[in-house]
Amino acid sequence: MSTRRDFMALLGGAAAVWPLVARAQQGDRIRRIGVLLPANPDDTEYQARVGAFLQGLQQGDWSIGRNVRIDTRWAGVDADAIRQHGAELAALAPDVILAHGNAAVAALMRATRTVPIVFPVIGDPVATGFVDSLARPGGNITGFMTTDFSLGGKWLELLKEIFPTVTRAAVLRDTEIGTGTSQFAVIQAVAPSIKIEVSPISMRNAGEIERDIAMLARTAHSGLVVAAGGAAQRHRALIIGLANRHKLPAVYFDRHFVTDGGLMSYGPDTLEQYRRAAGYVDRILKGEKPADLPVQAPTKYELVVNLKTAKALGLDVPPTLLARADEVIE
Repeated sequence: MSTRRDFMALLGGAAAVWPLVARAQQGDRIRRIGVLLPANPDDTEYQARVGAFLQGLQQGDWSIGRNVRIDTRWAGVDADAIRQHGAELAALAPDVILAHGNAAVAALMRATRTVPIVFPVIGDPVATGFVDSLARPGGNITGFMTTDFSLGGKWLELLKEIFPTVTRAAVLRDTEIGTGTSQFAVIQAVAPSIKIEVSPISMRNAGEIERDIAMLARTAHSGLVVAAGGAAQRHRALIIGLANRHKLPAVYFDRHFVTDGGLMSYGPDTLEQYRRAAGYVDRILKGEKPADLPVQAPTKYELVVNLKTAKALGLDVPPTLLARADEVIE
């Protein structure tokens, strides 16, 4: 077990036990922050992310109960619940709202055009219409994106590295967002150079995912790449279970899949994204406008490998890959 995972567990525990709403000390001005998360409160990954956000706020001299109050809504992955909780948070008229992902930001955008919104994780905010441009967001929304189309080629290369005999890979993509098509285009461009035939699988519903992965598994030397998108997160448990059941090596875009039993992931460091988002929340609380805060790209990436899953799949992880891993789950 890596020390980084121990650190995340510590942050997660802190996020779970720290009071979300505390009584103010007399005489201090209390600022109000809303938090909208597409997860359940027992999700340890999101607990750790909230912990990193709170840690970032402390660096800006914000302390729960002294000068800030936090209202958190754990909305789960259901779209209706996310919309409901988004409307509730907007109605509270907080000073700023932290919102994770497309569904949460879209729900808040429908509910308010005045309350500042900061996203720590989102694909392409320009393509989705959340901001006018990366340099000048122009409205009440800004934050930190995760889109880096070159990652698609990296995922395929990692699949080849951990499963050298792979000749075919299916790419699970979210057709509801433009980045799904763009990510697949990059993967297609890289595929011939490493002699892998690629094909797309859309994630419109659970039945389609189950059917297409089962068909893929009938062909020897096949693997799976799971591209970024909200649909993948909604079907996370199903995708991981199918990949492992059919003995398909899979590379995911987010470490959450690997901590839940997936084989390997490579993508932006989400804890770092949440810390950086806390910096934007701090600046907004101190008077700056979202419209003037540019959307920023990731600065840190992480490679996570699950050795237990690799063993179950009959894979020998190359020492060179383990040496590069930021976290190894045993």
